[in-house]
Amino acid sequence: MSENAWQRSSFCGGGGNNCIETLLQPQDGIILMRESQVPEATIAATPEQLAAFIQGVKAGEYDHLI
Repeated sequence: MSENAWQRSSFCGGGGNNCIETLLQPQDGIILMRESQVPEATIAATPEQLAAFIQGVKAGEYDHLI
């Protein structure tokens, strides 16, 4: 897997090492996500799973965890 394929959030700013990065695996459509400070730990999700998670975040479903 090429390191150049990882995309950083446009909100990362300054190229620091505290960013969310994503990588789309075209062969199966899986999206990989990682936090740039710990690049060896990744989360994999389908586009549908990621969309459901984002929708839940926006709806406040995870606010009780803070």
